[in-house]
Amino acid sequence: MKLVKMSMVLLLALINFSRIKAQTADEIINKYVEAIGGKDKLDQLKTVYMESSVKMMGNETVSKTNIVNGSAYRMDMEANGQNIIEVYTDKGGWRLNPFLGATTPTPIPDNAYKQSKGQMYATGPLYNYAAKGNKVELLGKEGNSYKLKVTNADSVETTVFIDTSSYYLTKLTRATEFMGQPSDLTISFSDFKKVDMGLVFPFTTEISYGGQFSITNTLKKVEINKTIDPSIFVMPKS
Repeated sequence: MKLVKMSMVLLLALINFSRIKAQTADEIINKYVEAIGGKDKLDQLKTVYMESSVKMMGNETVSKTNIVNGSAYRMDMEANGQNIIEVYTDKGGWRLNPFLGATTPTPIPDNAYKQSKGQMYATGPLYNYAAKGNKVELLGKEGNSYKLKVTNADSVETTVFIDTSSYYLTKLTRATEFMGQPSDLTISFSDFKKVDMGLVFPFTTEISYGGQFSITNTLKKVEINKTIDPSIFVMPKS
């Protein structure tokens, strides 16, 4: 009887070990990639154009985003009658944001650029992460999510959360700055839907800076592989 019990304990231990061993970062990422459309489709993703409804500070406006995968990102938005533009390319970034004192196009500071240049990747930080210069470490589980730490080539660390059932990326957190002060950035993703080519996008994005300032972005339109004029990413001369 004791031998049987010991065998059962050993068997359960081996099963649990196999489960733990199976939950590697790469295996979780592979399931995430399949969940959002699969490698073949993501490899075909060249550009993304998006239009969104944006709510912030009790106001609602519209934003337009153009991404050339891996090389350029531009977001245009109007707030209180002021135009806001933010651009990141593989060469650097610039912005026009009167609320940050930038009333003319101004280069984005190096530290801010290193933290946010990942927006150029329409495929996100996990897909082909090594080719992007990222390192990924599995930190374990938190609630119903796998918790992974992504460190980019500039040593900027971002914690991402992958749902254990859907394998969608539902949240990311990062230490950042807001209005010149240290802050914690939290971006939550929900309402996932299929768009062109069968790719899955989150249609609701909630952005919070340390709970002091928040933005809710609701996706209204997505166009995949639309031709985008490269000149829109060039900083105008003052």
